[in-house]
Amino acid sequence: MGAGIAQVFAAAGTRVHVVEGDAAAADAAYERVFTGLRGAAERGKLDGTPERVMERVSVGSAISGLPSDAALVVEAVPETIKLKLDVLTAAEQAVGPDTVLATNTSSLSITELAAALTRPDRFIGMHFFNPVPASKLVEVVLGPETAAAVRDQVLNWVGLLGKNEVVVRDSPGFATSRLGVMLGLEAIRMLEEGVADAESIDRAMELGYRHPMGPLRSTDLVGLDVRLAIAEYLASTLGDRFEPPRLLREKVARGELGRKTGKGFHDWS
Repeated sequence: MGAGIAQVFAAAGTRVHVVEGDAAAADAAYERVFTGLRGAAERGKLDGTPERVMERVSVGSAISGLPSDAALVVEAVPETIKLKLDVLTAAEQAVGPDTVLATNTSSLSITELAAALTRPDRFIGMHFFNPVPASKLVEVVLGPETAAAVRDQVLNWVGLLGKNEVVVRDSPGFATSRLGVMLGLEAIRMLEEGVADAESIDRAMELGYRHPMGPLRSTDLVGLDVRLAIAEYLASTLGDRFEPPRLLREKVARGELGRKTGKGFHDWS
């Protein structure tokens, strides 16, 4: 996800600095961005050459190495609130007072994250979708103290990326995760109950409702572990209707996490 966000900003003409946990991960992120740009060029979706675009991309392994004059920092670490708070507070200390801080969270409370920052008015949610280069949507999530000027800046950046936005107020799961997770959980329950197989459930939504991807295949793409974490959070805040099905918990326990492990509700090997 982070590499995809870096790719689209670099392709749009901005300088991008990617921070990973260590030097090896930073090098791997550089290669992921480069690979994504090469693929975009092969499809005729890139202005300029991948090599020229990569001249605007740098990587590092320390948050303190963020450019102090950065206009925007997008946090894209896993959906663990402590980890996000650690990254965001360190980023705020590394950059200037005018930098906009954004979180790519798909469900966690913007209000809770903002409470740990000294400049909550410069904080906002920018929820990108996977795969970032192909997705046309960014869900912009406003915290209670997000400044109107920050909202306007972010909407301009979304337009620069060639994407569309929906603006929502902070609420558990926002709009997209709340609806997407509910559909995914019900599809898992249907599979658990033997209503139909995974392929049939997905094809029903793809052909009958023109969804580009069925709910089980989408869960595989997101990651079963990620969807489980979001469902548990939504269940704790919105009630039992988001309680994860037994089948989802069992698959995560077996390490069947979707495309990234080669097996989820579909075979990705």
